[in-house]
Amino acid sequence: MEDLSEIRARIDGIDDQICKLFCERMACAREVAEYKRAKGMPVLDRGRERKKLAAVAEKVPEDLRSYTQVLFDLLMAVSRAQQGRELDVDSKLERQIRQAELDTVPVFPTTATVACQGVEGAYSQLAADRLFRRPAISYFETFEGVFRAVDEGFCRYGVLPVENSTAGSVNQVYDLMRRHQFSIVRSVRLKVDHNLLALPGARIEDIRDIYSHQQAIDQCREFLRTLPNASVHVCENTAMAAKLVAKSGRADVAALSSRACATLYDLEPLARNVQDSDANFTRFACISKDLEIYPGANRTSLMVVTGNEPGSLYKVLARLYALDINIVKLESRPLPKSDFEFMFYFDLDAPAADPEFPSIVGSLGDTCEEYRYLGSYSELV
Repeated sequence: MEDLSEIRARIDGIDDQICKLFCERMACAREVAEYKRAKGMPVLDRGRERKKLAAVAEKVPEDLRSYTQVLFDLLMAVSRAQQGRELDVDSKLERQIRQAELDTVPVFPTTATVACQGVEGAYSQLAADRLFRRPAISYFETFEGVFRAVDEGFCRYGVLPVENSTAGSVNQVYDLMRRHQFSIVRSVRLKVDHNLLALPGARIEDIRDIYSHQQAIDQCREFLRTLPNASVHVCENTAMAAKLVAKSGRADVAALSSRACATLYDLEPLARNVQDSDANFTRFACISKDLEIYPGANRTSLMVVTGNEPGSLYKVLARLYALDINIVKLESRPLPKSDFEFMFYFDLDAPAADPEFPSIVGSLGDTCEEYRYLGSYSELV
């Protein structure tokens, strides 16, 4: 048996050959780009790539076929990127990003018309107050109402919860994202402390009905187990729950809501900070109708739909890896009226100030069936 160092020396020699051949292949890609420029041909030739992947699979043992196809798929992706640079081909998305960087004012606005779901005292309102110094807030009963208010120009911005550190993603918001056109311009992480609020004079042992939003209920499971005689009811918003209790006139109902709602609706906290985790944060996204990219934007969000076939998601992940882009969040949601097809939501660590950023983001679309750039922004913490 060969010594390990000898085997590794042979591998190093093979790797040297691979590097040399890779450089030769990329030189050929540049020649292909010049030919396509002269003939007015597009960079992507899916038919050629499909035949190539089938051909290379036939040239290796069966147990190496899938690995070989993955390798050549990545090689062809790099080749396409090289050809795009040689041809100086700017996609529509690249032009939109560059234009947005030029058109966006250098300072995020301190005041604006803002749409929030719920009523005064909702966590979305508290998030809006963190994002803007003087927001003019309009309230809507549903998350879809917030999207529509922004889309129809009633409000310049909308503030929506997207995920919680303990209860996870707000699925309803993610489902609505695919149905509406918008851009994320900023996000904020808000410390969330839930309190059991009731009318003055109420006693915790007498509470029989508790109202709150599903996310808040999920975040307070351990506390709710200590009240076995109380029924829990879901409503649209924690602040709406507090308002309902204030109007009920009953001493046996309570709401899981923010401390701010106690003052707003003349309620008393029967128990404070009843969430399961002290590190309970909700992340809110601020959306706009138009693409706005403010200085300091270092997070980018994408929405993609891949084909229902083996390796389709891997191709997207491999491209991000090849471009040295870190994935901060990956969320999947099933597509309605489809068999096992999913929409994937990505948050990427990708500074918009990078000169290569527009071309990097613009080059990802050919890896999936549907591709949407949702914006680049910074996050307040």
